[in-house]
Amino acid sequence: MRATITKIGLVLVAFTLLTSFGGLKKEKHKEVKWLDWNKGYEKAQKKKKKVLLIDVYTDWCGWCKRMDADTYSKSAVQKRIKRHFIPVKFNPEKKETYNLDGEEVSGKQILNRLANGGGVGYPTTFFLCLESNKIWKVSGYQTEEEFASLLDEVVDWAKQDN
Repeated sequence: MRATITKIGLVLVAFTLLTSFGGLKKEKHKEVKWLDWNKGYEKAQKKKKKVLLIDVYTDWCGWCKRMDADTYSKSAVQKRIKRHFIPVKFNPEKKETYNLDGEEVSGKQILNRLANGGGVGYPTTFFLCLESNKIWKVSGYQTEEEFASLLDEVVDWAKQDN
């Protein structure tokens, strides 16, 4: 009986070690390289990339953290973002000033302009097409599948300006 318990214990220890140290392969993803508002906006203007993807979040927002973990961490989403967008993480509650076309503004002022004076919950994703100054707003948490499909739609929407 004691030998059986020992064998079971050894099997459990071996399994734990294998799963803990990568014995069972996990899919690796590169993280989205988020920029702050100033760097992202400037980069978009210099590179003439069509669309800024602006992830509007707050530090206290649980759904924002879940979207980071469940959606932005997936390769299907990451590939689309890298190929078509300049990703910006933007917390309008931070007490910082930002540059918007040479004007120093607060985070709340940028959010107000993006939302066209309307209310915003968290998370909200804005897509800002710099060439036409069009804005697409998506409120709330999005799954990987929903967001990947949305990114494809936004790419088509942005192409309509050509």
